[in-house]
Amino acid sequence: MTQGLFEKEPPRESKPLAARMAPKSLDEFVGQEHILGPGRMLRRLVESKTLRSAIFYGTPGVGKTALARIVAAGADAALVELNAVAAGVADLKKAIAEAQFRLAHEGRKTLLLVDEIHHFNRSQQDVLLPAVERGEAILIGMTTENPSFYVNAALLSRATAFEFKPLEEGPLAALLERALADKERGLGAQNVELEAAAREHLLRMASGDARRLLNAVELAALSTPLEMDGKRHVPLAAAEESIRRRAVRYDKASDEHYDHISAFIKSMRGSDPDAALYWMAKMLEAGEDPRFVARRLLICASEDVGNADFRALLIANAAFEAVEKLGMPEARIPLAQAVTYVACAPKSNAAYLAVDAALAEVRTGKSREVPLPLRDATGDAKTRGHGEGYKYAHDFPGHWVDQEYMPDPRRFYEPSEQGDEARMKKRLDELRAKKKGA
Repeated sequence: MTQGLFEKEPPRESKPLAARMAPKSLDEFVGQEHILGPGRMLRRLVESKTLRSAIFYGTPGVGKTALARIVAAGADAALVELNAVAAGVADLKKAIAEAQFRLAHEGRKTLLLVDEIHHFNRSQQDVLLPAVERGEAILIGMTTENPSFYVNAALLSRATAFEFKPLEEGPLAALLERALADKERGLGAQNVELEAAAREHLLRMASGDARRLLNAVELAALSTPLEMDGKRHVPLAAAEESIRRRAVRYDKASDEHYDHISAFIKSMRGSDPDAALYWMAKMLEAGEDPRFVARRLLICASEDVGNADFRALLIANAAFEAVEKLGMPEARIPLAQAVTYVACAPKSNAAYLAVDAALAEVRTGKSREVPLPLRDATGDAKTRGHGEGYKYAHDFPGHWVDQEYMPDPRRFYEPSEQGDEARMKKRLDELRAKKKGA
């Protein structure tokens, strides 16, 4: 079996627990039931040892590389492993040339495992394309990013993408028990016992990441001395020291960025201040620029609250200015004030719909010229009739007069019955009723 850039495996005892406990077969694999459950396509392919190009994507520590190696172990194919961070075009061309030679002279296919494939640029991915298309190499690419953004459409169309999700507590707990019991690969020989609180802390703070969980329990166990009964009783304090903070899965340069800001805005639109605060807190904790959050808050205040509560935009703008002046961590406070206000405010998107309708009319509707009474009458424009016949609204009862403001008028703004906009709607309905021919 060829390993490409990885010529020699380190001894097992030198590997971290997460590497030692990596599953060797589907029976040992935990989680990902949505793609590996009984009858699922990926499970059928693995069990039948059918090789097809695929992209495994998802958060770290959920089994992408482990499953790729399970596929490789059961396949009658040469294995070449590359890491896209270290491999260049020359490495790819060498691997493909070897695959072509192997297929032509030995009749064996080559399974090409590419870790972190999102680091390959377009040219590097183009090098892979002909060999994958002709079946000279079977590609399994692994990435933490959404392949739709980082893998060429041509290459992606020749592979099946499978999403790996964060592990739930059940699979994580099963993996933890196996690691504690396994005397050959795990910590069974160390006689480790976790206090209930320590176990709960480790599972909770792992955030669905098996690698993070196993590395933490190994650190906690090896830093806990043997007691008189010959066991290592790992207390909560040791568990807390081994994994102090939950890993925040958020990358400002990936689709996580857009997913989280989308959830933030939709939570405010849906009048759920708690959810909005959570998504904002997660973004800020991961290092997101608070000004980006403040800008989206401004948009939401206008688009989704609008005239139902005109104060929302004022408060959001004040929060934006405060963020500019304060910076983190203090900026979180005015942001929280504005977010909760916008989330709790009555909602109307009437103004947003109105401007889009007006823009659509400008782009594709009837072309209109400014009526003469509304045109600017400064300078010699009066000689051309500009401003002639204009009625000054303040000279009339109620500061309103019926006159033409747009030829062939159309309605764009339809106020809702929400909050302050209900008052605006009442007045607008009264004025529209007074218009000639209304």
